Amino acid sequence: MNVGIEKIDIYKGRTVKALLNSRAIEMFMSRGLAEKGEYKLIKLKQPIKVRNVDGTGNSAGAITHEVEVNMFYKGHVERV
Repeated sequence: MNVGIEKIDIYKGRTVKALLNSRAIEMFMSRGLAEKGEYKLIKLKQPIKVRNVDGTGNSAGAITHEVEVNMFYKGHVERV
């Protein structure tokens, strides 16, 4: 599905493709998208280990940073 994301500091937005997972409790953005979009990366105090469905460690490694954006979808706006 397509969603809009917008930088908090300069309110500059773009449309990106998103995967909807009804069981997910968090939202994630690839590091590549964050860097390409020049989003402000905020280092986490504690990295989050990522495991695949079979229990093995994910090849992309741990989540080490977060970003804050406004997300838009069909008239709904939320800071995530």
